[in-house]
Amino acid sequence: MNSAEMLRIVDQMHREKNIPKEEIFTSIEAAVQLATQKHFGDEEDIVVTIDRLSGGIKASRGEKAIQPEVLGRIAAQSAKQLIIQKIREAECRSLYDVYNAQKGDLINGTVQRFEGGAALVTLGKSEALLPRSEMIPGETHHVGERVKAVILDVRKLGHRVKIILSRIHPDFVRRLFEKEIPEIEERTIEVKALAREAGYRTKIAVSSIDMKVDCVGACVGVRGSRIKNIVDELGGERIDIVRWNDALQVLIPNALQPANIEEVFLYPRLGRAIVLVKEDQLSLAIGRRGQNVRLASKLVGWDIEIMTHEEYNEEITKAVEWFSELPEVGDEQVEAFIEEGFLSFDDLTFLEPAQLAELGGITEDQAEEVISYAEEAAERVEAASKEAARHEPKPTATVTTTPKPTPVSEMDRLFPEPETPPEPEVVEATPTLESLFPPDAAPEENPEEETLTAAQVFGDEQPAQEEETPAEFNSNGEQK
Repeated sequence: MNSAEMLRIVDQMHREKNIPKEEIFTSIEAAVQLATQKHFGDEEDIVVTIDRLSGGIKASRGEKAIQPEVLGRIAAQSAKQLIIQKIREAECRSLYDVYNAQKGDLINGTVQRFEGGAALVTLGKSEALLPRSEMIPGETHHVGERVKAVILDVRKLGHRVKIILSRIHPDFVRRLFEKEIPEIEERTIEVKALAREAGYRTKIAVSSIDMKVDCVGACVGVRGSRIKNIVDELGGERIDIVRWNDALQVLIPNALQPANIEEVFLYPRLGRAIVLVKEDQLSLAIGRRGQNVRLASKLVGWDIEIMTHEEYNEEITKAVEWFSELPEVGDEQVEAFIEEGFLSFDDLTFLEPAQLAELGGITEDQAEEVISYAEEAAERVEAASKEAARHEPKPTATVTTTPKPTPVSEMDRLFPEPETPPEPEVVEATPTLESLFPPDAAPEENPEEETLTAAQVFGDEQPAQEEETPAEFNSNGEQK
C-alpha cells in the first residue's frame, strides 16, 4: 500500500463510518506495532508512525529502521485483523456517541422486517429496534412503511450498538407538536407539562410569551388543521390542550376540563388537592376509569381527589370522629389536622414525629404515640372495610333465556304452509226462561212490503195469482 492509497482509504472510512481521521491513524499504528512485536518475539522499543500528510509508514526497532518486507505475510495478516477490529470498535463508539446525543429526538425510519413482534427499523446506515411494548396499542406496521418515533435508549452490546425506539413515550407527542407548530419550535409557545396514556388520551399544558399569540388557538390551527395531523399520526388519540397557569387554583380546573369545577382546596404539606364538583359533573371530572383525573394529576404534579359537597362533609365528620380517639389530642389538634388536609389515619402515618409535633403543638414522644396509634387504627379500619365488602350481598342478575328458533329448511321457506285460522271460541251460556220460551214477536206493519219465497227469488215459482170464481149460467144460457 503506497502513501496515496493510505490517505484515500483513511479519508473514505472517515466519510462513510463517521470516524475521526486521527482515530483511524492511531488504530493502524497500534495494529502494525503489535504485529511487529509478535514477529520479533520481544517488546523492545518498536515504534510505528504514520505521516498524517503524506501517508507514509515508518517503523523502527530501537534506532534501526524496519522495512515492511521483513515482517512477512503472517505479520501483515495479523495487522489486517487488528486494524479491522480497531476500526469496528471506533465505529461502535462513534455510532453510540451520535445516537446517544439524540435521545428523545424525533426520527424517521423504514420498517425492514419483524422479529418476535418487534419491528426492525433502518435509520440510514444504522438499524434500530421498535419493540411491541413501545408501539401504540392497536396499531400495526408493515414492511416498507415509514414510521416516526423517538430514540428511547442507546446501549452497547459488545461491538454493536442497540438503538431502542418508542412511540408511546410522552416526548413523542412533544416532538410532534414542535414539528407541526412553528410557534413551539420558535419558542414563542412553550410546552410546560405533558401527561399521556398512549392510544387513549393526552393532556398538554402550553403557555405563550407573547400576549398577542393565543397558545391554545395556535396549537389547534384553523379549523383544527394543525392538531389533526398530530391526531392522525397518533391513530386517533384524544388530545386536550390546557392553558398553563402558575396558580394551581386556576391550573387544576383547566386540567380537569371539560368538567365544571366548583371549588379547589390545596394542602401543600401532603401535596394534595381536593376538588369539589356538583353531582352531575362527578363522572365527567373523574373520566372513564379515572382517566381524566389521573392525567390531570400527572400534569400538575399533585394528587387530586374529586368529591361532591356531601362527600366532603361526610369525610370531615368521619375525620373528626376518628381523630378524637387519638391519645394526647384535643379539639385544637383535630382542627389543625383537618385544616392541613389530614382526613384519615393513613394520612397521619406519613408524617415524621417532629413534623406532627410541630403541627399539633405536642412533644415528639406524644407524636410517636399518636403515629403508633394511627398505624394500628388504619389497619383496623382497612380490615373492617374488607370484611364489610366481603359480606355485602352481590347483586344478582336475571338472565332471560330466549329459546332458539327452529331452523327452517329451504323448501319450507319457499313453500310455506297456509296458516290455519283459529277456531271460533264456543261460549256456553246458561239458558234462561226467555230464551226457552220467547214471546211472540209482533209482525212489522208495512203494507207495501211483499214477502217472496225462495222459489220466487230464484225463478222456480211464479208469483201466486188471484183465484177466479167460476161463472154461473141460467137455463137460457145467459151468465148470471
